[in-house]
Amino acid sequence: MKIENLQWIILNSIFLIVFNALFFVLGGTDRNTSVWISYGFIHFAYFMLLLTPRLTRGEKSWSALGFPLYVISSVYFLVELFIGSAFILIAFENYTGTFLVQLCIAGLYGIILFANLIANERTADAVAKRQVQISYIKDASVKVKGLLERISDKETKRKVERVYDALYSSPVRSHPDLDSVEVRIERSIHELENAVSTGNRDNIVSLADSLEAAINDRNTQLKTFN
Repeated sequence: MKIENLQWIILNSIFLIVFNALFFVLGGTDRNTSVWISYGFIHFAYFMLLLTPRLTRGEKSWSALGFPLYVISSVYFLVELFIGSAFILIAFENYTGTFLVQLCIAGLYGIILFANLIANERTADAVAKRQVQISYIKDASVKVKGLLERISDKETKRKVERVYDALYSSPVRSHPDLDSVEVRIERSIHELENAVSTGNRDNIVSLADSLEAAINDRNTQLKTFN
C-alpha cells in the first residue's frame, strides 16, 4: 500500500474515530431507537462525502464537474451532523419524528445529487464527443502533413498542400449526417498514403483533388446544420 493512500485512510478515519469515541464514552451503548437512527444517518452522510469524489468520470473532470458534487455532499454532511447531533442529545422517546426529518433531508440531498450527476454525465458525453471531433481533424491533418515531406514533385506537392490547408482550416465540430462523408475522407487519406508510398504521381493528384472536394463538401454541409 502506498504511503499516500495510507495517509488518506488515516485522515478519513479521524472523524469516525473521534465521533464514535465521544458517542460511546459519553453515552454508552444503552440508547433508544431515535438516537441510533441519528447515529446511522450521520455515518451515512459521512460515507457519501467520502464516496462523492469517485462519482465523477475521469480526474480531468474533477474541477469542473466533481467539485460541485463535493460541495453538495459537504453541505448535506454538515446539516446532518448538526441535526443528528441535536437529536442524539435530545434523545426523543418516539423515533418517528427523528426518522422522518432525517429521511426528508437525505431524500432532498439524493434528488439534488443525482440531478447534478445526470447533468454531469451529459456534460462529460459532450466533452468526450468534442474530443473525438477535434481528434478526427487533428489526426487527418497530421497524416497529410507527414505525406508532404515524402513528395518531391512541386506540382504534386502543391496539390497535397491544398488538401492539408483545407483540413487544417476545417471546423472541428461534426454532425451525425456527415458520418458517410467523413468516413470517405478518412478512407481517401489512407489511399493517398498508399499512392505516395508507391510514388504514383497521377494517382496522388487524382486523390488529392477528390479529397479537397470531399473536405469542402463536408464543410459546406456543416454550415447547414447551424
